[in-house]
Amino acid sequence: MSVYLDFTGGAGEVTGSRTVLRTNGAGNNPSKTFSTLIDCGLFQGPSDSRARNWEATKPGPTEIAAIVLTHAHLDHSGRLPRFCQEGYAGPIYCTKGTAELGKILLLDAAFLEEEQAAYARKTGYSHHKPALPLFTEADANLAIDQFKQVPRNQWQALNSEVQFQFLRAGHITGASLAQFSIDMNGVKKIITFSGDLGNHRSITMRPPVDLAETDILVLESTYGSRIHTRMPGSALLSDVINRTMDRKGVLVIPAFAVGRTQEILFMIRQLEDNKTIPSVPVILDSPMAAAATKNFLQHPEDHLIEIASNGDATGFLPRQFEATHSTKESMAACLKDGPIIVISASGMLSGGRILHHLRTRLPNPKNTVLFVGYQAEGSKGHYLQNEGKACGRMRIFHTEVPIGAEIASIDNLSAHADQQDLVEWVGRIQKLPQKIFLNHGTKKSADQLAYQIRRRFPTIDVTSLDAATSIQIYK
Repeated sequence: MSVYLDFTGGAGEVTGSRTVLRTNGAGNNPSKTFSTLIDCGLFQGPSDSRARNWEATKPGPTEIAAIVLTHAHLDHSGRLPRFCQEGYAGPIYCTKGTAELGKILLLDAAFLEEEQAAYARKTGYSHHKPALPLFTEADANLAIDQFKQVPRNQWQALNSEVQFQFLRAGHITGASLAQFSIDMNGVKKIITFSGDLGNHRSITMRPPVDLAETDILVLESTYGSRIHTRMPGSALLSDVINRTMDRKGVLVIPAFAVGRTQEILFMIRQLEDNKTIPSVPVILDSPMAAAATKNFLQHPEDHLIEIASNGDATGFLPRQFEATHSTKESMAACLKDGPIIVISASGMLSGGRILHHLRTRLPNPKNTVLFVGYQAEGSKGHYLQNEGKACGRMRIFHTEVPIGAEIASIDNLSAHADQQDLVEWVGRIQKLPQKIFLNHGTKKSADQLAYQIRRRFPTIDVTSLDAATSIQIYK
């Protein structure tokens, strides 16, 4: 039996994660192929990258026997509705936390797809006639109905030769490493996919588990070229909050609805309790983030928050916290005067309510826009973070908006491991892998991480992936 890894997305880039674990000659049948898809993510960022989402998925839905989903973020799960609409009808294995979050994220993404398509048809700005959504709510429900929840730390058989188990990844609720065991004529080979790894600095999330062994490791490299400051994120956040509140301004935080929002909310509460910052209204203008926060608190296996025996978690939220739900409430939040803090999605400014806040708040020098997460090249967030202030304006809803507000960033709140974290995590594997494939990162990130791993562990064969490719790993 031969075994292949087909990297069809997330190689040389940070979006569109999609890898096929393929065995040929299963069951001593030379013509029999068994293919498992690990993650099925959306391509995000610039328009040419997003355009790839409209291409037919390869391999096709009838060629995949099972999908194993590491976590619910859309760059890992967002292509599932389209794939199911194309005809995939098999199981989508995931943890309970991922299934619950996946439902929230996919339905929200479908709503935005349908809303944007309707807007394009109404205004006529789209080149496509008629403008259509990439997928619909019905497509999202197709995928959700195919979720098959499995517990962590228990081997699940896919066929007579292939098993897998989930292990905690520490990234977001439900996030897991996917570890496969393949029976090669009586010899077990272990292949592990990291998905996205967390770190040991989060004040809300438990860290990733350490592996006992793996023969081959497919490792993310999102921050493979960077080492985040070890200064506590709370100190950096308090500085930004205090100087913005001193100006009686509005602090706008574009935050990923899952993970980053919960970290920020709890950090603000801690700063209030320590009297490091003043208590001001904190508005969470993202129904999806509000739902994700509720879900987060229901999974103590993943988080570090103490919850009272009666289920009370009020000490988790800022003292003057409010969450919007309706469009009317969101519009009202856009018009409120400072000092206030507004947290809204999406984290890379790819759409959603955050754009309305930016259109309103960016011109005023009293205000601050604070980035607290990764901004993919080509995204609006990357532009505003790196070029917007110098250019002096940013295009929002087909209108040029002047930029007078302060633009700030905190890079140590990432839910990803950085270069040092990744190298140290590899070093804690009790039986080091023979091979490591680095994906889910730019070429620069993967190459620099590969250099550091080779330098510290010269016995490991490290391959830095920079394009879609198929690699035979066992004969």
